[in-house]
Amino acid sequence: MNKFYITTSIPYVNAPGHIGHALEFIQADVVARYRRRQGKDVFFLTGTDEHGTKIAKAAQDAGVSPKEFTDKISGKFFELTKALGVSNDDFIRTTDSERHWPAVKAVWEKLQANGDLSKAIYEGLYCSGCEAFITEKELVDGECSIHKKEPERVQEENWFFQLSKYQDRLREKIEADELRIVPESRKNEILSLINQGLQDVSFSRPKEKLQWGIPVPGDDSSVIYVWADALVNYISALGYPDGESFKKYWPADVHIVGKDILRFHATIWPAILLSLGIDLPRTIFVHGFITVDGQKMSKSLGNVIDPFSLIEKYGADAVRYFFLRELPPTEDGDFSYEKFEARYNGDLAAGLGNLVARVLTMARNHNPEFALPEGIADDALRQAEQETQDAREAALESFMFSDALEAIWTFIHFCDRYIEEKRPWEDSEHQEKALASLLGAVMAVTELIRPFLPETSEQIARQLQERKKNILFPRLDRA
Repeated sequence: MNKFYITTSIPYVNAPGHIGHALEFIQADVVARYRRRQGKDVFFLTGTDEHGTKIAKAAQDAGVSPKEFTDKISGKFFELTKALGVSNDDFIRTTDSERHWPAVKAVWEKLQANGDLSKAIYEGLYCSGCEAFITEKELVDGECSIHKKEPERVQEENWFFQLSKYQDRLREKIEADELRIVPESRKNEILSLINQGLQDVSFSRPKEKLQWGIPVPGDDSSVIYVWADALVNYISALGYPDGESFKKYWPADVHIVGKDILRFHATIWPAILLSLGIDLPRTIFVHGFITVDGQKMSKSLGNVIDPFSLIEKYGADAVRYFFLRELPPTEDGDFSYEKFEARYNGDLAAGLGNLVARVLTMARNHNPEFALPEGIADDALRQAEQETQDAREAALESFMFSDALEAIWTFIHFCDRYIEEKRPWEDSEHQEKALASLLGAVMAVTELIRPFLPETSEQIARQLQERKKNILFPRLDRA
């Protein structure tokens, strides 16, 4: 029970990553780092989804092979995890024929053996943007609700997964929170979908329409479709069916996904697992979308924000802080450079950075060889720090990242008020205790921010040990 397995969804590599992908990486990283500090044996997985007609088309347009195309874009996603300081333990690619493909084939054969796959003629609606078959009731004004395009009507012979067979068991498990969906509104959304009746879902496409994918075992005319391919990454990376990591880490403790793919993760994926006879994930945490200056990100509007440029300009921890503090964890949130720089200057430069600089300066002026305390001597500071610890823990248990950071910054402001009240730079009988308590408070802040701002936490710890002051967040000058 000491293990903790967390995953992101795997981004689709038909285009480079944007700040929405960065948000999910960062959220998952905070949870992973928090659980590690609790002493958990954490396995943190991310990766890339690399098959499908959109990728084949994008590669063709770029004048390269699908493999060259996916290698390049997947590589950029891998680089993004590093640039953001994400502590993932593994990075799975669905084009990995040695690690991923065997698990997909094993899943397919087990589903087939259980009578949950059958071939049938399908005639219905297909959204090329989603690369998914959709029903009439999912349309809004005759269009896909996500891509705002009218789907095409297709007729083809596909393998179908008997999703409808599992709807009652899915409902029971979701209602009982055996499969917990956070937030509650998303749980209700899925239960409403199930109550309308789940339809069997296509798990293959004809080879002439989808060549870039995994062949269906025993059927050369068909290629495995996304939901029987990409979703399997969560167990293929662990070596399903017989790998030691699978035995150790499954079930997933948390899947972190965007709201647009919740229905696949909360219906199709657990139904697959029920058919396979293995445990369901414990929790699905669902985040919203990021708008830019109040508008949806789109290439046509030219407002897609490159996360690498943000990191290069402001630093990884500043990017992490904004996404975690400014954006509501479970709802849509808005990005603008004005909001970003206001948070940077107000919270990071004038808040955290200023506190650390003030305390180090006072301590060095009092005694250049100051010793680090074992705790916080002052009762009021110590109580405030404990309340912050409790609030942070409660918030993180519920994925309320912004609430956790708000609690920490409340403590930072409390420390600022303490400085003004105690005035430890003045020669007084309380100076020694006040300075020691403030150093203890900065040490506590270093630990409190560690899951959120890992690089900054290390920098503060280093400054405390070396008794040297460096500017953590240089103030941004506005034009």
